[in-house]
Amino acid sequence: SDPTLLSPFFMSTRRVVVTGLGALTPLANDFPGTWDRLIRGESGIGPVTAFGTTGYDCRIAGEVRNFDPAPAFKNPKDVRRTDRYTHLAMAAAGEAWKDAGLEGATLDLDRAGVLVGSGIGGLRTLEEQHTILRDRGPKKVSPFMIPMMINNIASGHISMHFGLRGPNFAIVSACATATHSIGESWRLIRESEADLIIAGGSEAAVVGLGLSGFGAMKALSTRNDEPTRASRPFDKGRDGFVLSEGAGIIILEEYEHAKKRNARIYGEVLGYGATADAYHLTAPAPEGAGAARAMRIALQHAKLNPEQVDYINAHGTSTPQGDICETQAIKSVLGDHAKKVAVSSTKSSLGHLLGAAGSVEMAICLKALETNLLPATINLEEPDPECDLDYIPQKPREQKAKIIMNNSFGFGGHNACIVASRLV
Repeated sequence: SDPTLLSPFFMSTRRVVVTGLGALTPLANDFPGTWDRLIRGESGIGPVTAFGTTGYDCRIAGEVRNFDPAPAFKNPKDVRRTDRYTHLAMAAAGEAWKDAGLEGATLDLDRAGVLVGSGIGGLRTLEEQHTILRDRGPKKVSPFMIPMMINNIASGHISMHFGLRGPNFAIVSACATATHSIGESWRLIRESEADLIIAGGSEAAVVGLGLSGFGAMKALSTRNDEPTRASRPFDKGRDGFVLSEGAGIIILEEYEHAKKRNARIYGEVLGYGATADAYHLTAPAPEGAGAARAMRIALQHAKLNPEQVDYINAHGTSTPQGDICETQAIKSVLGDHAKKVAVSSTKSSLGHLLGAAGSVEMAICLKALETNLLPATINLEEPDPECDLDYIPQKPREQKAKIIMNNSFGFGGHNACIVASRLV
């Protein structure tokens, strides 16, 4: 009876699958390494090493360490002309491209695109160039400052690197950025605007401005003496999120297109929901109402009942109110099934990668489908009484999942949800 189910979009028979994964995170500089450490229940959080933190309330973060961006670029000069967030995006895109078996593949480049966003963009460049302006004057500011800083430039560089001439833009929706990018890529492929899209997010905000700005909001954990135990979603003792950097990229492809080239398929994207809270700059809507609507829409697109969901990768940032509201949203959407579904927040190991979080977590969901291993919520020692679902505490779980849900919510009231499955 829902009129949206009669629209041409909902009548589309084009299926969208995932054929490549790439990531750089505080756990490792590639996705296999990230998965291996994640599934061992390790943490990538430690004291900040990129700059001095004397005077900061929060002195810990999730950093990408020992990273050389040069191999990701064809032109060595482009490394100097791009911000760290673009370096991370390029490296993750290269990994995903190779993982998808696209090196040397014959593609219609007019029908291959890039949707890679960032919540904040080139914050390091902004900080460095402002210091130059202040100390040395306007003539010394880099002519590359603007293209280094803007949020769309990673998407542009990726398209130029691979010669992709299809849809190309960057979504900016704070911590929902990467999930929106995946969802809109799914929509474009469904609507036959493209056959293949590189999608995801990248973030490099572990700089003085980033750490001090989030710190001033009282959003960050100050468990400085125990960094590996600082990110503790759904735990009674949580005191804020841990800022992290990194990039996550996935290759989305139309099913027949992938099948024709004998690509390995990790899973199929079935549904996508996007909503707004229209409530508050940083606080979630009461009882997670906006998040719940995004989850319902994603399930509606997928034509699934709530009882069919096997695993949810929660947004679960480790903030006092956010974790409660997401718990309430899951209960609202799944009803009695909420107590039976497996839920975890991998931010407990990774920290919060902001605009890159959703794509890294989507890659994790797809790997969980492939391996029958569900990652844990580490540091969950004493659950908050208001967070009373099955959050897979401490250790990963061997469990076959067929349907997964990935949640991402951002400042500004942005909500995004992806539902995916094993290929059937």
